[in-house]
Amino acid sequence: MTPQALFTIILLIAIASFAFEQWIEYLNTTTRSNILPECLTGFYDQQTYSKQQNYERDNYRFELVSESLSFFAILALLLLSGFAWVDALLRGYTDSAIVQALLFFGILGFVSDLLSIPFDIYHTFVIEARFGFNKTTPKTFLFDKLKGWLLAAIVGGGILSLIVFIYEQSGAWFWILAWVCISVFTLFLSYFYTTLLVPLFNKLTPLPKGELRDAIEKVAEKADFNLRDISIMDGSKRNTHGNAYFSGFGRKKSIVLFDTLINDHSVDELAAVLAHEIGHYKKKHVLKGLLSGILQTGILLFVLSLLLKSPLLAFALGAQVPSFHIAVVAFGILYSPFSTVLGIALNGLSRKHEYEADRFALSISKPGALQEALIRLSVKNLSNLTPHPWYVFVHYSHPALLQRLAALKSAEQY
Repeated sequence: MTPQALFTIILLIAIASFAFEQWIEYLNTTTRSNILPECLTGFYDQQTYSKQQNYERDNYRFELVSESLSFFAILALLLLSGFAWVDALLRGYTDSAIVQALLFFGILGFVSDLLSIPFDIYHTFVIEARFGFNKTTPKTFLFDKLKGWLLAAIVGGGILSLIVFIYEQSGAWFWILAWVCISVFTLFLSYFYTTLLVPLFNKLTPLPKGELRDAIEKVAEKADFNLRDISIMDGSKRNTHGNAYFSGFGRKKSIVLFDTLINDHSVDELAAVLAHEIGHYKKKHVLKGLLSGILQTGILLFVLSLLLKSPLLAFALGAQVPSFHIAVVAFGILYSPFSTVLGIALNGLSRKHEYEADRFALSISKPGALQEALIRLSVKNLSNLTPHPWYVFVHYSHPALLQRLAALKSAEQY
């Protein structure tokens, strides 16, 4: 295969990926209607439903513009050999493969992020504010951005340097050694995520003693779950969206509740939400998700190692000298169809896990509490209650609300 033929394939994949994504997004718009469907009576009133439809419509238009501009920027870089131009520019300053890779991805990432700032500002301070969600101040927005850049430079730069070093030194063992290093880092991050990373952006406080903690501990006791760490996160610092999540494993497992969630739900509902999160742990979903992610990384690195041996990837993007970083860009585009298929499969598995965790929560929480919590959370977040089935199939890691409630009702009757 010639570099020109491979470039054509890369170009066609980039175009097809964008077209497929826009088709799926468009399909999701076909299920919208300002008229409240009969099946939603009791979940939304007409006014709230109309607000949700407008929120969905505004976000779709915003994403269409931002994603289109991002796609055309990548298309321009491909057609004008922009990646090769940056590579050639850097080669005039350093011969180090590690420094070249750091500067290459650093420049592209920084420029990309700078160009996205106006869109981030518009989404945060216009769309989210219009619908009553935004609580982010300009100061918080700025510091979040600066901390994100610093974290990317230190952590991302460190991992990239290690991977390039392994590639330069290990030859055929590259993918195995890189896989081991990334897997160790993934496990470390999963173990210490709440204690190391979250405090950089949010304040965590232990859930105080009282009715809510007693209810949660009672649910944990029913599940034979040793729960030591329950924290409240100041999610209201940025927006009014509610959420809860489980992180860690072993002695470091912890549950985090957004303060917005606590403000909007009853004690029984919150206990049911926590029962659901405990269900993920008891059903080993956390472990399965971690292992599947590690396996996916191993497959990606193995395929990458096979293609890196050939200079064809770099030449296809117009580079005069083969390099790790140029080859990774070409590989990333070539791998995207497989990544999409794998993502769909993992989303399907995740939706299955959500149903299982819901059924587990039914066994240790008050009847109807989880259903009420899901409905209230959906209404509060203006979630789409009528997504297109294909959009759910491709993008949803959680089942749509109506399907989830139907499954809970069926499980209760059983």
